[in-house]
Amino acid sequence: MLLEPLLTHAARQPQSIAVIDERGRYTYQQVAAMAAGLGMYLSMQTRKPGVGLLLPAGVGFVASFYGTLAAGKTVVPINFLLGDREIAHVIADSGIDTVITIPPLAPRLKDARLNLIDLTQLPPTPPAAITPRLPPRNPDDLAVLMYTSGTSGVPKGVMLTFANLRSDVDACIQAAALKHQHKFLGVIPLFHAFGMTAMMLAPIQLGSMVIYLSRFSAVGAVNAIREHAVSLVFGVPSMFAAIAHLKSATADDFRSIYAMISGGEPLPRVLYETFQQRFGVTLYEGYGLTETSPVVSLNTPQEHRAGSVGKPLPGVTVKIADEAGSALPADQIGEIWLKGPMIMKGYYNLPNETAAVLSPDGFLKTGDLGKLDTDGFLYVTGRKKEMIIVAGEKVSPREIEEVLLRHPAVADAAALGKKDESRGEVVVAFVTTRQGQSTTAEELRNFCREQGLVQWKIPREIYLVPDLPRSPTGKVLKRILAEQLARHAS
Repeated sequence: MLLEPLLTHAARQPQSIAVIDERGRYTYQQVAAMAAGLGMYLSMQTRKPGVGLLLPAGVGFVASFYGTLAAGKTVVPINFLLGDREIAHVIADSGIDTVITIPPLAPRLKDARLNLIDLTQLPPTPPAAITPRLPPRNPDDLAVLMYTSGTSGVPKGVMLTFANLRSDVDACIQAAALKHQHKFLGVIPLFHAFGMTAMMLAPIQLGSMVIYLSRFSAVGAVNAIREHAVSLVFGVPSMFAAIAHLKSATADDFRSIYAMISGGEPLPRVLYETFQQRFGVTLYEGYGLTETSPVVSLNTPQEHRAGSVGKPLPGVTVKIADEAGSALPADQIGEIWLKGPMIMKGYYNLPNETAAVLSPDGFLKTGDLGKLDTDGFLYVTGRKKEMIIVAGEKVSPREIEEVLLRHPAVADAAALGKKDESRGEVVVAFVTTRQGQSTTAEELRNFCREQGLVQWKIPREIYLVPDLPRSPTGKVLKRILAEQLARHAS
C-alpha cells in the first residue's frame, strides 16, 4: 500500500532519480535497496512494534521510513525541534526502544535508554539486489504514529493507518492532476504530516523526483527551483513570505512552476496578492490536520477561489455544524466536521480524547470554524477556541490580523483575547515589523479605524515584538502569547 510503489518504480525505472539532497543524488533502485537493507537490520534490532525516526529531510529519512515499513514496524517520526520534555513524552508514550538518528541530533536523546542506530555508520548504498519481503499488512493496520507539535499542550499520538495515508495521497494526486514528470521541492520537515504526505509519499507513489532542503532558506529554495526546474512546491505562509521578501527573486525564477501550495496556517491575502504581482504565481491554499493524514481540501490550477481553502478532496465529506451538531446551510459559519477514509484511527492511548473528537457516525470535529459557499468551496474563518467575545459579540482573530497585515510596516500579526472586567474580553495584538520599517501602537490602532474596523474590534493594546513564537511548521503559538499576557497582568 505504501511500500509497494517504491519497489515498483525501483523495478521499472531503476536509474531514475528519486531523491536529491545535500549529500547527493539517489536512484529509485538505490533508495529501495537502502530501505530493504534497513528493513532486514531493524527486524533484528527490536521486537517493539514501532521505530523512532529522529532525522532531517533527505534520503536518510526516506530510506528509514520505508525500511521501517519493510520490517513490519510502525513509523514514529520525532520532531527534533520539540523541547526535551516533549521528546521524552513521545518516546515514553509510543513505547519505542529503538531510534534511527544521526550524530548531530543524537544528543537530544542522551538521557533516554534507547537503542540508537547511527544512520551514518550503516552502508550508504546496499547491493541493489536486496529485495524486501513484504510483511503482511491490512489497510487498517497502523503505519505511522504521528505526534502533533503540541500547540495546545503535550503532543498527542495520532494513529494513521495504511488506508488513511494511501487514500489521502490518491485523492491529492487526483484533485491536483499530479503527474510522474513533476519535480517536488521538499522544504517542510518530514516529521510533519504535511511534509510526509506531500513531499515523500506523493512523489514516491508517482515515481517522481523530490529535492530536499534539510533547513529552509528563501535563497536556497529559489536556487533549487531554478537549478532543478522544480514544478511543485509545498510550504507554509511564513516560507512563502520569506521568498516574497527576497529582492533578488524574479518571475523568471518560477517559470517551471506548476503549483505552489500553501498550508499549515491561514494564507494572508496580502501575501497572496504580493506573489501574484511580483512573480505572476498563484499560491494555492489547502487545508488539513494531522488527524486527517493531513489534506482534506485544496485549491488547484484547475479549480481555485481566492480566500478559500479549495474544494474537498474526492471522498471527503464536509459538514458545517451548529452547536447541536446539525448541518448548517451554505454561507453559514459553524464548526468544520470532516468524514472520509483519511480520518485517523484515533489518538494513541487516549480513548476519552478520541471519543471527544470523533462522532458516533464517523465525523471528526476539527475545532475550526468555517463555511461552505454555494459552489462547494470551503473557507476557514478561525479556531473555535480562539474566538474573542467582547461584550457578547464574537470577533474572529483572523479578521483583525488581516487588517494589520495591510499596513506597510507590519510583517506579521497575531490577535487574541485578554480578560476584561467590564467587557469579558478585549482584543489585543502582537505585531512584528518589516526590516527597516517602524510604527507605533497608536498608528496601528488609527490604521485599523481607517480600514473600517468597528471600535470594539480595534485592539485595545498592541505589542510591538521582535518575533512571534512559532511551531516547527510556522504556526503562531497563541498559547504562549496568552501566557505572556497573563504574566504581564499579574
